Amino acid sequence: MATSVHRAFDFAATSGAVRFVLAAVLITIWTKEVDVSPAAGAYVPSADKLERITEFFNNEIATGKLPGAVVLIQQHGKPVYLKCFGVRDVVTNIPMTPDTIFALHSMTKPITSLAAMMLIDAGKLSLSDPVSKFVPGFADVRVGVSSVAADGTPVLKLVPLDRPVTIMDLLRHTSGVTYDYIGGKLIDKAYSDSGLFDGYFDNRVFAERIANLPLARQPGTLWRYGYSTDVIGRIIEIISGQSLYQFERQRIFDPLGMTSTKFVLESTDERARMAEPLPGDTILKVAEAERRAHPEWESGGGGLVSIPTDYAHFAQMILNGGEFGGKRYLSAQAFKSMTTDHIGPGSGVARDYFYFPGDGFGFGYGFAVRTEPGNAKPPPPGSIGELKWDSGSGTYFGVDPELDMVYILMEQTQSERGRITSAFKKLVYDAFGAMN
Repeated sequence: MATSVHRAFDFAATSGAVRFVLAAVLITIWTKEVDVSPAAGAYVPSADKLERITEFFNNEIATGKLPGAVVLIQQHGKPVYLKCFGVRDVVTNIPMTPDTIFALHSMTKPITSLAAMMLIDAGKLSLSDPVSKFVPGFADVRVGVSSVAADGTPVLKLVPLDRPVTIMDLLRHTSGVTYDYIGGKLIDKAYSDSGLFDGYFDNRVFAERIANLPLARQPGTLWRYGYSTDVIGRIIEIISGQSLYQFERQRIFDPLGMTSTKFVLESTDERARMAEPLPGDTILKVAEAERRAHPEWESGGGGLVSIPTDYAHFAQMILNGGEFGGKRYLSAQAFKSMTTDHIGPGSGVARDYFYFPGDGFGFGYGFAVRTEPGNAKPPPPGSIGELKWDSGSGTYFGVDPELDMVYILMEQTQSERGRITSAFKKLVYDAFGAMN
């Protein structure tokens, strides 16, 4: 089975009912335009098996596990499946539409990583640059090591760095910068006691605060998820002389036609289009409340909101090797670097318990990269060379060069996301006949 292991909508000026009808019409038109002949590719999606995706999400809505979702699958640059399920918000009961806005949370990271790679491609930033070149506080950062005081009390011992934290470390999550809940009890306490999220803070303040906190590990030794991409966001601002949003809008969003992708919603209409988690999805509700409470913080690691068709433009550009609509966003060399595994054998990088890329995946600069079938029997669905990432809010995307395919799931659920995203991916690959 080879290597398998296997038109943006603008509905802003229309009513909800009209949007729904237009979506149905355009989905039909798009589907009829797709070349599904064998010459179009080795894997052609089955209409019957695509319908299983519909059945799955209809059941999720009917059983109250999910308020709503939008699913978009593209092959050869054209949608083969676009459907909206449920409602944006169970309080308002407004139906999901293709222009519904979703909080991306960690699906922000690939976009910020692309922005950094564009600066590297232009010679304005280097993977080997020490982070302290841009955020001076990193020159004095220390590593927190669990120890025991004379009276037997657990304490965090601070030790010097073996080497400086670099831009590469930030991009591949080997910086030692962590999320508090991942770093261990003593690191968690240090983060909690620091006032990291107190008061007003923008990217400058946030990066300075991070630099005052202990690292969870020596740089370059462990893949550990954390605020590394937020620090990258600040460095982009320093080099460009623009806010992170200004830079990304100018260089990425506007050229790609991502008109609904931003950090802060600016109008009543936009806020009405926002998808909300179920009231009982407490962790996500709290996380969203915190994100919205700090509009000044353009979090490169988790602050963007977007719509499915916007993100499809970004994903298609990645599938195209860094090109979209006749414009090149990254050179071939920079794109290859971004999408190559940099934490595999010979890298010296270990993988912690919270290894979010998953079985069979390494990590490039902002994406999980499929490098092998993995250890599970049978292996997880997918293809060698596929790229993917997801988020704590349940948003999920992948690009598969072998199938010339992009898949995007937009939902807002923390409590059900692991189960749903796993089932969704299996259904996608089954529909393409690319399962093991």
